[in-house]
Amino acid sequence: MELYQLRYFLAVAETGNFTKAAGRSFISQPSLSQQILNLEEEFGQKLFHRMGRKAVLTEAGKTLVEGARRILADVDQTLQDLKENTGLGPKVTVGAIPTVAPFFFPAIMAHCRANEILLDIHTQEDFRRPLAEAVLEGQLDWALISLPFNEPRLHIEKLYSEPLWVAMSATHLLAKSEQLNFESLRDENFILLGEASTLTLQIQRFCGDHDFEPHISHRCGQLATAKSLTAMGLGITVLPKSARSATDPEGLIFRKFTGLVQPFRDIALVRHRRRHLGAGPLLFAEVARAVVGPAPATGSKPPFVPAAPAT
Repeated sequence: MELYQLRYFLAVAETGNFTKAAGRSFISQPSLSQQILNLEEEFGQKLFHRMGRKAVLTEAGKTLVEGARRILADVDQTLQDLKENTGLGPKVTVGAIPTVAPFFFPAIMAHCRANEILLDIHTQEDFRRPLAEAVLEGQLDWALISLPFNEPRLHIEKLYSEPLWVAMSATHLLAKSEQLNFESLRDENFILLGEASTLTLQIQRFCGDHDFEPHISHRCGQLATAKSLTAMGLGITVLPKSARSATDPEGLIFRKFTGLVQPFRDIALVRHRRRHLGAGPLLFAEVARAVVGPAPATGSKPPFVPAAPAT
């Protein structure tokens, strides 16, 4: 059995047609058919039912499909690892939602520099569904998304939890409030991200739990815009703890929610269940876990505490 034979076999399995498979494989149809016959002779079983122009997998063929994909994925990943620029370190492609990317990616880069870790990281910022599709299509090795998320083809690893805080202008009446919960935000103007934002959906759900619909005065495409409008006193917003930054606009303050039930969000690291992880993706996962740090007794993780430089 040769690797090119497995590639021809998968081409037929995926197109359901010998002629289309030959065109995709850039060989003649008789040559491809002969290689499939050679495979069937070697295995001693038919791999396809020949039904006119259609090629339908037999039970033996269905068994071979998953094994062939796994073998070829391992080979392709190994070749990719060998081709990578060793001066930059192994390559990894990672996506993150807009409320994670601006804070998590810099923490990752800082950790790598502080600990002299060579990792060639390529990043992408997008909403949750496009990121998940990119992982499933093989365009991304990993994605950082918010939970809950149901997709059986993805391996989902909860990476950290973080509280949600209220952001407002320092002159806002709520800035001096001793009791702050979603009920106290009922009459406020909200400044939120777009409808595709999972953070916005979560905020709307929290408001619904307190029997009101948030009045949205401004929708923003970027967190920086939401922060600027909030600092001007045009409304309040709810942001994850990690969004607080030393470069925030003047007059923007954050307040924690009071009460027994604290709103929070879970962020997960996701990958394709059946995709082979090369050196880069494996190393990135290790770095990501190191950056968020071990879970304290409360069950939440402080975003983000990069590990100290290696000595």
